[in-house]
Amino acid sequence: MALTIRVLLENHRAAGAEESLIAKAGLSLLVQDETTAILFDTGPDGSFLHNAALMGIDLQGLTATVLSHGHYDHCGGVPWLPNNSRIICHPRIADERYTVIKFAGLSLKIKKLSLDNDYSHHRMEYSRLPVEISERFLWSGEINVTQPKAYGMIRGEGTAVDYVIDEGVLIYKSDLGLVIITGCGHRGIVDIVRHCQNITGIKQVYALIGGFHLRCASPHELLRVRRFLRQLNVQKIMGCHCTGSWGRLWLPDVIAPATGETFVLGK
Repeated sequence: MALTIRVLLENHRAAGAEESLIAKAGLSLLVQDETTAILFDTGPDGSFLHNAALMGIDLQGLTATVLSHGHYDHCGGVPWLPNNSRIICHPRIADERYTVIKFAGLSLKIKKLSLDNDYSHHRMEYSRLPVEISERFLWSGEINVTQPKAYGMIRGEGTAVDYVIDEGVLIYKSDLGLVIITGCGHRGIVDIVRHCQNITGIKQVYALIGGFHLRCASPHELLRVRRFLRQLNVQKIMGCHCTGSWGRLWLPDVIAPATGETFVLGK
């Protein structure tokens, strides 16, 4: 069974693609097999719809929209979804988030990383646990990390360090192994992959696609990720968005998906 991935929005436009396609910081992918169509993230605004139209893609009849986490560049396009859309995500996706700078023992907010989306118009499926979307598609739920990294400040039930605990991934159980689709990889690619293996019982990872948050990673961390992926013998590594050119330098045989491209896996 083939899996088709269409890049509706990414930081860069594909070489030779229609110049009217919008590329900006963010991620939005249409992921589908013969029975199921999932919009994975929406980017920061309605650009994903503009690009889908130029690519000749009809987004009517989606099985679901999956939001990886609550940063604006991944869920900012929610207001452009049709009312009553089915949306699967973590229950803390709407928390306020900020980048911070520490000064004199204080954490000072610099930039807001979330948007005040109104989710009341949609069929929301909030879950910390995995959600089976179809026979082959699975939402990972909350990803447990023993040593999570901090990414600013979060305001929900109180103010605290933001470990992006709401971040989850989309999993596709292909005949060749798991296809794991990430938004930003804030929870760490190694821990994300292990979580997906644990909840599915499938050890083979065929493809890893999305943002890996490696653009500013240390050489030590990049070597660790590189060794891990090589040990797993991952066949397709497609690092876009926040993977960064620095991160891609360290990944084995990596592809850099861009706005306007289409990939077919498993044929």
